[in-house]
Amino acid sequence: MKFKIALLAGDGIGPEISREGVKVMNAVCGRFGHDVVYAPALVGAAAIDATGDPFPEATYEICRDADAVLFSAVGDPRFDNRPDLKVRPEQGLLAMRKKLGLFANIRPVTTFASLIHKSPLREDIVSGADFVCIRELTGGMYFGEKFESDERAYDTCAYTRGEITRILKVAFDYARRRRGHLTVVDKANVLASSRLWRKIGQEMAAEHPEVKTDFMYVDNASMRMIQDPRFFDVMVTENTFGDILTDEGSVISGSMGLLPSASIGEGTPVFEPIHGSWPEAAGKNIANPLAQILSVAMLFEYFGLQEEGDCIRKAVDASMEAGVCTPDIAPDPAKAVGTDAVGTWIADFISRKA
Repeated sequence: MKFKIALLAGDGIGPEISREGVKVMNAVCGRFGHDVVYAPALVGAAAIDATGDPFPEATYEICRDADAVLFSAVGDPRFDNRPDLKVRPEQGLLAMRKKLGLFANIRPVTTFASLIHKSPLREDIVSGADFVCIRELTGGMYFGEKFESDERAYDTCAYTRGEITRILKVAFDYARRRRGHLTVVDKANVLASSRLWRKIGQEMAAEHPEVKTDFMYVDNASMRMIQDPRFFDVMVTENTFGDILTDEGSVISGSMGLLPSASIGEGTPVFEPIHGSWPEAAGKNIANPLAQILSVAMLFEYFGLQEEGDCIRKAVDASMEAGVCTPDIAPDPAKAVGTDAVGTWIADFISRKA
C-alpha cells in the first residue's frame, strides 16, 4: 500500500515524538512492503509564528490531500494566562477537526501489565480495564455561539439530531465489534442538549438489540471510571464531557504518555497522542513517545492493516517488559532512556522480526 502522510509535529515535545513515530512507521512499511511519503506542515504556535494562523490554509490543503495525518501536539506557554489574546495554538487543532469534518474522537483506554504499579488506582481495580471513549468533536460548547465581555460571557452547547445520530452510529458500531456494551454519557437531568442525546440514544438502542445500551449522568460516569473502570466497554458522549472524561481515563494506565487516539469523520483521519505539548520538557529527550507510536498502530488499523498494528503493539509491550522506558514509566529511574532511544529500540525490534 502507498501512504501519503501529512506530518504535523506542532509545538513543545511534538517534534521529538513525531520523529519516533516516523521511525516506527518506516520500520513497519519496510517490513510489510508499503511505501510512505511525508508532507510536513505547520500547526499551533509554530504556525502562528510563521503565518499568524494556527492552522494555515497551506496546512489544511496538505491534510486534505493526504491519506492520513500524523499529528503530535500544540501549545506554548507564551499564550497561557492571556485571556486578551484572540489567536491561540489550540485553535489550530479545533480548526483542523472542523475543516476536515472530524466529528468522532476514538480514545482506547487500556492497561499494561508491566505498568500496573504506575496507576494511581489499586491493582485489583485497574487490572484488565479495557474500554474505548468516543467523543463528539465538532459540536457543543467548543463550537457553539459565544459571547464575552468584562461583565458577562457565555458558550452555547448546541446539538442537532444529525450530529448526535452520526456519532452514535460510530459508537454502536464499535460496541458491536467489541463486547457489545455501550454507555451513553449525558446530563439529561439538567441540560436540554443532553435530553436530545438521550432521546436519540434510546431510539437507536431499540434498533440495536445486539448491543446492551445504558445511560449514565456524567458525574456518575466520572466516579464509575475510578471505582470500576472494567464496567465500561464503549463510552460515547458530547464534546466537553468527552474532553474531560478521556483525560480522566488516561491516568488509569499510569501515564498520559501511553494512550493514542484517532479522529475520524468526513475527511482525512488524524492520529495523535492524547497528551499536550509539555513545553517544559522540549529538547530534553525525556518525553514518552509511546502514545505517538501507538497512534501509528491505530493508523494502520484504520486502513484494515491489523497485522501491522499488532506488530507495533507487540513491540511496545516488549520495550516496556525490557525496561526500555522514558523516566515517567521506567521501573528504575536510574536506568531510564531517552525519547529517541525508545523509538529506535521499537523500530529495530519491528525490523528484526521481518
